[in-house]
Amino acid sequence: MQKQIQIMLVEDSPEYRETITLAVEREDDIKISSQFGTAEEAIGKLEAGSSDDTPDLILLDLNLPGLSGIEAIPHLTKINPKIPIIVLTQSEHEADVVAAISAGASGYLLKDATRRQIFDGVRTTVHGGAIIDPEVAHYLVHALNKGTRSSYTQKPLSDRELEILTLLAEGRVQKEISDHLNISNNTVSTHIRRIYDKLKVQNAPAAVAKAYKDGIFAVK
Repeated sequence: MQKQIQIMLVEDSPEYRETITLAVEREDDIKISSQFGTAEEAIGKLEAGSSDDTPDLILLDLNLPGLSGIEAIPHLTKINPKIPIIVLTQSEHEADVVAAISAGASGYLLKDATRRQIFDGVRTTVHGGAIIDPEVAHYLVHALNKGTRSSYTQKPLSDRELEILTLLAEGRVQKEISDHLNISNNTVSTHIRRIYDKLKVQNAPAAVAKAYKDGIFAVK
């Protein structure tokens, strides 16, 4: 039998926690292994937990009592950087999107996403991918285009790699990028691997965050 993906859910609304829990019951390969109403509780659980009950992924709300979701991300990633975090929130604010990705989130979804979008995003992220809600992806592109600083004396990415990184920031998947640029899937995959290698990151949101923080898009 396929190993179930163990999710830690951090959400202060009991009603939404129940909604997610009921939805997960329809997924054979996903399970809510723990759930908390505050980030502090989740952090405490990770700090005290054994390897046997370590989640495969964290679904994290941003608007939490006490420590906010954005404030919690660095704490969670410091405890175990191998656990990917998907922000699941109502916030469409550009500052929240950019801050969450810059802090280390592997994905950003809105709560009005469909059940299929959420759980496909979970599967993609657990297997090394990343997910950005199309409704908020344009904020990342806007943030990238506002960049004015750079720690690089030379442009670290080629023009094609910059083009593909921009499309990743828009939430495009590999097949969509291939179709949009009229190049093969394998070529897109090769460019993406080179982007990750050059920026020393593991996934698309991390690459976007790195480009944003270092002002790579501002280098001419």
